[in-house]
Amino acid sequence: MSLENLISQYGVLAVFLGAAFEGETAVFLGGVFAHRHFITWWQAATAAALGSFAVDQAWFFAGRYANRLALVQRFLKTDAARKVNHLLEAHPTGFILAFRFIYGMRTVSPIAIGLTSVPAIRFVVLNFIAAVVWAVLITTIGYLFGNAVEVLFGRLRLHIHLIIALVAIAVIIAALAFFVRSRMRRPNAGP
Repeated sequence: MSLENLISQYGVLAVFLGAAFEGETAVFLGGVFAHRHFITWWQAATAAALGSFAVDQAWFFAGRYANRLALVQRFLKTDAARKVNHLLEAHPTGFILAFRFIYGMRTVSPIAIGLTSVPAIRFVVLNFIAAVVWAVLITTIGYLFGNAVEVLFGRLRLHIHLIIALVAIAVIIAALAFFVRSRMRRPNAGP
C-alpha cells in the first residue's frame, strides 16, 4: 500500500489523533494533505477541532475530578502550571480562549483550569470555540503552505512535499521557542 493510499484511508484519523496528542504539526500536515487532495479541507479542520477539544476536555475533567492522581500532581509542580495560574487569575476568559496558542501551555492549562472554580459548562463552550478557531487557522496555514510549495517548486512527490513541510515546522517552532525564551529572560521593567 502506498503512502498516498494510507493517507487517503487514515488521514482524517491521523489528524484527529495528532491534534489530540501532538498538536500543531499534525494539524498543519492535515492542511497539506487537504492541499494534495488526500482528504478534504473540512475533514482535516473538523478532525483537528474534535481531537483538540476532546483531549482538552479530558485534561480539564482530570483536573476537576482526579486531582489526586500522581500525573495531575506532577503537572501542578511545573513552572508552566504556575504561569497558567497567574494568567488564569488575571484573564480567565481570554486565557481559556488562548492557551492552545501559547507554546508549552497546551496540556497543563486544562488541568489547572479544572482545579479552579471555572464552571465546567463555561470551559466546554470556550474550549470548543477556541478549538474550532485553532483548527481552522492551523489547517488553513498548512493548506496555503502546500499551495506556496507548489508555486515555488511545482508539483512535488508526496514525500518531498512532507519533508519540506516538516522542516518548515521545525524552523518555525525553533524560532518561536527562541523568541519566547528571550522574552522570558528579560528582566521586567518596573513602573
